Amino acid sequence: MSELTVGSRYAKSLIDLAQEQDNVDVIKADMDLFIHTLKANPELKAVLSNPIIAHSKKTKILDAVFLGKVNKVTISFFKLMVDKGRGEVLYTTAYEYVNLYNIKRHITKARVTSATALSAANKQTLIAELQTSIGGTVVLEDKIDPSLIGGFVLTVGDRQVDTSISASLKKLKKEFAEKVN
Repeated sequence: MSELTVGSRYAKSLIDLAQEQDNVDVIKADMDLFIHTLKANPELKAVLSNPIIAHSKKTKILDAVFLGKVNKVTISFFKLMVDKGRGEVLYTTAYEYVNLYNIKRHITKARVTSATALSAANKQTLIAELQTSIGGTVVLEDKIDPSLIGGFVLTVGDRQVDTSISASLKKLKKEFAEKVN
């Protein structure tokens, strides 16, 4: 069974437990902290994933890093996962929990990449347009890529809109090449 499938199942169980205990938002914050910590410390992720390292050492490490910083349900869940030999899917489970949370709260993540920084007004207009078209709340991440020359590339889920000048130039170059041949 793939790591994503296993992680999704554990995340579903955790979000169901969190709903029963009315801790969905608290545990989501814990999962964000966990994901951020593992991204910042790939060694920690490697230790949790390593089947050779004893479960007791992994739980001590989890206590040292997260005890007092996360909800008791979260730390208990982490320890349970490690005790069951599922330390390698902790990161995936946390990531999937955040995805399930976003689905339940109707939060959509979008990314816009532009040649120059967008103004606050442009960001708000883009967010408003997206919220109108897809509903729910939109969380917009913006990046700068000078190679776009101008325009922007908007990615929402698996959909992408590319209005960049570099894409237009590539398309134009391809059309010229086809007409010459």
